[in-house]
This record gives sequence, structure tokens and C-alpha cells, in this order.
Amino acid sequence: MHQEILKKVKPEFEKVVNFLDRELGKIRTGRASPSLVEDVVVDCFGQMFPLKQLAAISVPEPRQISIQPWDKSYIPGIVSALERTGIGANPIVDKDFIRINLPSVNEEYRKDLFRLLSEKQEEARKTIRKWREEAWEEIQVGFKDGKIREDDKFRAKDELQEMVDEFNEKIEEMGDRKKKEIEF
Repeated sequence: MHQEILKKVKPEFEKVVNFLDRELGKIRTGRASPSLVEDVVVDCFGQMFPLKQLAAISVPEPRQISIQPWDKSYIPGIVSALERTGIGANPIVDKDFIRINLPSVNEEYRKDLFRLLSEKQEEARKTIRKWREEAWEEIQVGFKDGKIREDDKFRAKDELQEMVDEFNEKIEEMGDRKKKEIEF
């Protein structure tokens, strides 16, 4: 019974780490990345679409993002949405595509990025803790109902903590990688 509870919580831990990975991809570092803009929501003909559904996004240079809309009529909406994002660069329309030249990261912005990175890591850790508490509560209920033996309860607690430590380590490693990118 306790193994089933642990098997049930592990995918939730993995979802947290995957979500954090996507969120960290949206943090602008010294290098351009399509993930900085691909989820920007664009108002197009009265409907909202993520940019990646309206255009091809590429990175021709380390500090430049190129956006080629599928249709020229999307350009005004895309430019408007990009100006609201706060990535620290203005879009430039060049015939039928849009360029974004990213400036180098200054020290003040870098500190803000480190703060944002820490916040996102802490949110992930809180979510992991929440799932751990729910699993532990379920294990204790199983023990009280007689479905889990006492030694299995403590074994499950140790295994659960090992799993939490493993995922917290992944969160830390992801943060360290992103810090190195920001320092670049």
C-alpha cells in the first residue's frame, strides 16, 4: 500500500520539476532563446493565441530573436504583445518579419533575475513539500486503518524523504545552471 502512495506522488514531483524547467526557460539571460517569447499571448482578430501558433521563431544570433509570422496581418498584434512583455527589448519590424535585439544584461537587471530565479525555485520547493505532506498524511491514514504496518510506515517515510531530497537537488541544479547563464 505504501508503495502505491509513493508511486502516485512521484509523477507529481516530476511535474513540478518540468514546470520549473519551463519557467526558467522564460527568464532572459545574456543569450536569446525562443522560449523568451513563444508563450507571449497575442490578440489576433479578437482571439488570444500564443506566439508560437502564429509565427516561426528562431535565433539567428546569440542576442537576436527572429519572428516570421505565418501571415503579415499578424504583425501589429505580435508587435503590440511583445512590447508588453517586459523582456527589455523593442521589436523591430523588417518587411515581413520581426527582430528583437536583446541588450546585454546590466548588474541591476542581473540582481532582479537572481531574485526571480530564487522565487521560482522556492515555489517549486513549496509545491514539493505540499505533495510530501499529502503523501505522508495518506500513509498515516493507511496506518491508522490497519492497511499499513508500523515498520512499513517508517520505511515509507524514509523513502518519501529520499524522493523529496532527490527532487530538491534537481531544483537546485537547475537553478545553478540558470545562474551560470545569467552571469554570462
